Amino acid sequence: MEVKLWNDKRERETYENFSELYAIIKATEKLEKAYIRDLISPSDYDTECQKLIVHFKTLSASLKDLVPNIERFAETYKMDCSAAVYRLVTSGVPATVEHRAAAVASTSSSASVVAECVQNFITSMDSLKLNMVAVDQVYPLLSDLSASLSKLSILAPDFEGKVKMKEWLVRLSKMGASDELTEQQARQLHFDLESSYNSFMAALPSAGN
Repeated sequence: MEVKLWNDKRERETYENFSELYAIIKATEKLEKAYIRDLISPSDYDTECQKLIVHFKTLSASLKDLVPNIERFAETYKMDCSAAVYRLVTSGVPATVEHRAAAVASTSSSASVVAECVQNFITSMDSLKLNMVAVDQVYPLLSDLSASLSKLSILAPDFEGKVKMKEWLVRLSKMGASDELTEQQARQLHFDLESSYNSFMAALPSAGN
């Protein structure tokens, strides 16, 4: 006995799209496992994975109203395809691309992050000299500085700059956006920034050895 899943052309198209989405996820899961087990060459994996990702992005975009959450779609149809969901939804690039990016980052990130830290230090200090002392002006600059310092693995968790910037961020978060630092507070912040900057620069020679 034939079971009819749709009543009109639109419903039929929806089910066909669901079927294709299901197939793409399943195929990606098999491809990921084959790559992990070294059953496929990196170049072949890269080519096939790129194709699946492109098809997935195109199809999922057209189904975004019907399937707003791919993870829930996979759970609903008991697909057990965590590797595919990560590759298609979270990563969006083949594992080979991720590995290349990681290799490049490991050799170049330290220098770029150091430059980023220096720029953030100078920008923060210059802004105070220009009397930019409102909370909504100071907070983003210190937040960027704190984030860049946290990226640099050569700095200890208790590095002066990290500690002081976090203290200032906590203090500023309790103030209103339009509130302004007093002259004394601005002077103390500039002192802390300059002191932290000098400590930061002093730490760099040992990090390069």
